[in-house]
Amino acid sequence: MSKLTNAKIPRREASPADMTRAALVRAALKLFGRQGFDGTSTREIAAEAKANIGSIAYHFGGKEGLRAAAADYIVDTIQTIAGQAIGNLQAPSDPEAARAQLFTALERMVMFVVARPEAGEIVQFVLRELSHPTAALDRIYDGVFEPTHRRLCLIWEQATGEAAESEATRLTVFTLIGQVIYFRIGREAVMRRMGWRGIGDAEAIKIAAAVTDNLGAILVARKDRRS
Repeated sequence: MSKLTNAKIPRREASPADMTRAALVRAALKLFGRQGFDGTSTREIAAEAKANIGSIAYHFGGKEGLRAAAADYIVDTIQTIAGQAIGNLQAPSDPEAARAQLFTALERMVMFVVARPEAGEIVQFVLRELSHPTAALDRIYDGVFEPTHRRLCLIWEQATGEAAESEATRLTVFTLIGQVIYFRIGREAVMRRMGWRGIGDAEAIKIAAAVTDNLGAILVARKDRRS
């Protein structure tokens, strides 16, 4: 076998243009979430990204294109996290495996949404879009909200026997997601009430335990209802 066959293909390093583009997207995500789209100037975004203001038009065609790119960044990021937490589109065939996957999904969701700093910027951006929907929300809904929620509903069906697309199942899955999101949007209130100086991995583990306890209680209630 030749040496060429065994050789590793070197990874292409990000070019200066790639790095500028990524910095602009992260800056836009942060500032649009904090100040709103209309309240943020391209000059502020360029300054935050340490880039030339002309690079916004060059890479994205303008401010609106940059908002779309920020939405796509959110989709890519959450798709990666969701893929690790809940797998592919086919739900587990075994109820026990499905229940275990629900617990794993919630735990990983907490560790990302609650403990990762970049999740705060994502949530702020999405909350702005939910309050004043634009085409960016359509991209996020189609790329993240709808497929992830549908996937969790399928797992719920396998875990409980309740139809995936029933109203009760869809609402239950929203409650599971919602309790996790609260610990990000209500972060300051949680820290004050709990006496925490911050919320890192140690605190997120405690939150995950509480959230999964809630899931366990719901599953027991559902089982008792069927008995």
